[in-house]
Amino acid sequence: MDLPRGMKDFENIEMQKIEYIRENFLSTSKIFGFELMEPSPIELMSVIEAKSGPTIRDDVYFFNDKGDREVSLRFDFTVGLTRYASGQKSMKLPAKISAFGGVWRYDEPQKGRYRFFHQWDIEIFGKQNTETDAEIIEFTSKFFSNLGLENIILSISHRKIVQSYVSSVFESDKPELISDIFRAIDKIQKKSKQEIISEYEKKGYAKEKLEKIIEFSKLKGTPEEISKILDVTQFENWSELTILFESLKNRNVNNIQIDFGIVRGLDYYSGVVFEAFDKTFDIGALVGGGRYDNLPSVFGRNDLGATGVAGGVERIMLALENQNSTFKMQDDRISVLYVNDEMKSNAIKIASLLRENSIPTDIDLSGRALKKQMEQSTNSKFVIIVGPDEFSKNMVVIRNMSDRNESQILISELLQHLKNILM
Repeated sequence: MDLPRGMKDFENIEMQKIEYIRENFLSTSKIFGFELMEPSPIELMSVIEAKSGPTIRDDVYFFNDKGDREVSLRFDFTVGLTRYASGQKSMKLPAKISAFGGVWRYDEPQKGRYRFFHQWDIEIFGKQNTETDAEIIEFTSKFFSNLGLENIILSISHRKIVQSYVSSVFESDKPELISDIFRAIDKIQKKSKQEIISEYEKKGYAKEKLEKIIEFSKLKGTPEEISKILDVTQFENWSELTILFESLKNRNVNNIQIDFGIVRGLDYYSGVVFEAFDKTFDIGALVGGGRYDNLPSVFGRNDLGATGVAGGVERIMLALENQNSTFKMQDDRISVLYVNDEMKSNAIKIASLLRENSIPTDIDLSGRALKKQMEQSTNSKFVIIVGPDEFSKNMVVIRNMSDRNESQILISELLQHLKNILM
C-alpha cells in the first residue's frame, strides 16, 4: 500500500539519528535553562490564521473535526508556544521554553523535508533586549557544536535596517511594497539575479531599483567591513546589530557575520533575524529565527515580547551525514551467546542481569546455532559466550569485537568488569 505524497516511514537508523539530535538538544536546553514542553499538535484554524493570515490554508493540513470546528495540524511550534505563553498571566518572566517534535506542512516535498518532519524550537518570552537575541543565537551555535556539526556560519540581519533601505530606494514605506521586496530578497538564495528581476519587473518594479536591492542584500561581513562599504549612519537600528555582534563575541560565538540577504519570509518578525548555514553543503538554511514582538499581541499580550529560533531535524541530519558524522550512535551493546540449548537459560539469566544494571544487551530468542548468533552480533562492542566447559567453572568467555581478543572471566565478576570497560 502507498503512503500519501510527502509522507514517509522513519526506519530504525533514522530514528537513532533523530534521537541523537534530540538528546543533544535536550542537554543543551538544560544547560541554558530552557524548560521543555509540547504544545498541542492540533490548533484551531482561527489561531493559525491569526499568526499568518488566510493564505496559510495553502500550506497546512486543516479539516473540520466531529464538532464541525475548523482545526489544523501544527505547522511549527512558535504558534502553540506563543499562544500558551500569552495565556499564562502569572508566568515568571523572562520565560525560556523549548520544544521538540513533529510538524506537518502541505508544501512541496524537497530534499531534507517531507510533509511531516521533526523540528526543534526555543523561545524567550518577556521584555526583549539585545541579550535575549544573543542568548538565542549563542544557544544555536553551542547546540551545533555539541552535535559535532562543523563549518557552520550564523548570518545575522535586522528587518528594520533592510526595510529602511528598501523604503529609501523605492521612496515608499507602503507595507505592501515592503512585503513584496522582502519576498524578493528572501528568494535570492534560491533564484538567480535575472530570474528575480524578470519576475518583479512584470509587477511594475524598476530594474535599476531592483538591482540596488539585490546588491545591498549581498553585503556580508563584520560591522567594520560593512561600514567601510555602506553609510551605516543612515540606519537608526545599526547600533543594535553592532551591540549584538559584540555580545556574541563576548560569549565566544565567533562563527557569525552580518548578512543583509537574511530577512526571513514571515511578516511577524520585527527586529533581529538570523539563519544558520553549512558552508560546505548547499542545502539551504539549517535554522531560522529572530525577534517577533508583534506576535504575542495577536493573542492579546501587547506587553509580551518574544524571540526564538527553530530548526528542521532532518535537514540537520543531512548536514551531519555530509560530513560523515558517526552520530556517536554506537551503543556500547553487549550480545550474550549460548553454545547449545542447555546453556540458553543460563545465557538469558546473564542477559537479564546486565539489563537490570542498564547495560544494553541482546540475546537470540530463536534458538539459532552459535555461528548465526555471532553473525547477528557484529554491531556489538563485546560478546559474552556461555559454553558448558567454562560454565562448569563458573566462567564465561568475553570477546572484544573490535580486535577479536578473548578472555575468560568469573560470572561473579562479569558485571563489574563490563561496567569498568564500558565507562
